[in-house]
Amino acid sequence: MSKSAARKSTSRAGHTPSRSSSTKREDPIAIPRNSKRESLQRVVLGEDKGDNGAGNGLWPSDGVVFDRTCTACPRLARFLEEGRKQHPDYYCAPVAPFGDRKAHLIIVGLAPGFHGANATGRPFTGDFAGVLLYQTLYKYGFSNRPESVHRNDGLKLLNARITNSVKCVPPDNKPLPVEINTCNRFLKAELAAAPEGVVLLALGSIAHNACLRALGLKPSEYKFAHAAEFTLPGGQRLIDSYHCSRYNTNTGRLTAHMFEAVFARARQLVDAAAHG
Repeated sequence: MSKSAARKSTSRAGHTPSRSSSTKREDPIAIPRNSKRESLQRVVLGEDKGDNGAGNGLWPSDGVVFDRTCTACPRLARFLEEGRKQHPDYYCAPVAPFGDRKAHLIIVGLAPGFHGANATGRPFTGDFAGVLLYQTLYKYGFSNRPESVHRNDGLKLLNARITNSVKCVPPDNKPLPVEINTCNRFLKAELAAAPEGVVLLALGSIAHNACLRALGLKPSEYKFAHAAEFTLPGGQRLIDSYHCSRYNTNTGRLTAHMFEAVFARARQLVDAAAHG
């Protein structure tokens, strides 16, 4: 998802559709088209043995850190329902955190992309942003392979985990502020369970703010900037990066070298904590 697109959404006042049938008729949901994507019927989707958290690295639906049945945001629930109708081979549900349950590096993104994580059921899998992310994770020793294909492909993260500020795909890649706030309780629970001295790597300003709010801190006291680094009151380290979206990389706002420098620093911090 483009960080810049998501940033624009935060300046708009969100309106949550009413569930009452007596209110005025809602506008139809527009599902994004994808003419280039191969059918996902050839990969393993739906409920499988790995979804219990034991096999494929996805956090189980425990209702605390992750809830696969969550419908707390009516607009997002409607969007997922329509997505399932139009793309029955897509995952189309809240997407769980992926990786080591005791990770000392937690990468926090914004939300699933419709034809990416929303389709495959794993963060940053199936879309452009995930290509650079997983290559970089592999380069710095945080994964066992450089590519993420589908959630049962054998990929494992090593002392790292990927999660999102918003667990459900939003229309037009733009979650509303109320949706970001509603989903923050899951990130709060996830970070509360993280080991001491965990390194948080925020992909974009929305993720940056979500991390701070989840920790009970004021975002206004920690200004987002690419490669900015903060030592937080609870001992966590927060590192910022521009989001690895197609827009940011195509425009040169984020280069592979810039992105790798952030992960090189994260590697240093994780290793130092391990030997401290």
